[in-house]
Amino acid sequence: QVRAVESGGGSVRAGGSLRLSCAASGNIFKIDAMGWHRQAPGKERELVALITSDSTTNYADSVKGRFTISRDNARNTGYLQMNSLKPEDTAVYFCNVRGMGSVYGFDSWGQGTQVTVSS
Repeated sequence: QVRAVESGGGSVRAGGSLRLSCAASGNIFKIDAMGWHRQAPGKERELVALITSDSTTNYADSVKGRFTISRDNARNTGYLQMNSLKPEDTAVYFCNVRGMGSVYGFDSWGQGTQVTVSS
């Protein structure tokens, strides 16, 4: 079983920055991809950014140029640096980690961390 725990959410003014972290722990042989998703009230969950095992990244159009996803393979930890935040970035941010354990694959979600951006 693999657990993913997010941290780093909070409240900022528009134009500010936050850095989210996602620490994965448990039976991990390799992590294939780490992703950040968000869900605003009344809206569906959407993919914000993704990073694969070879460090290929993919971003939602709405955050390109403002958000940067990265990972520390040695620590099984991923990060989302969010700059130039806008009120529309307000949401609960979830980390998703996919990969292989010693026997089985895993696809784990964190509990979410709130990001609130005020104008």
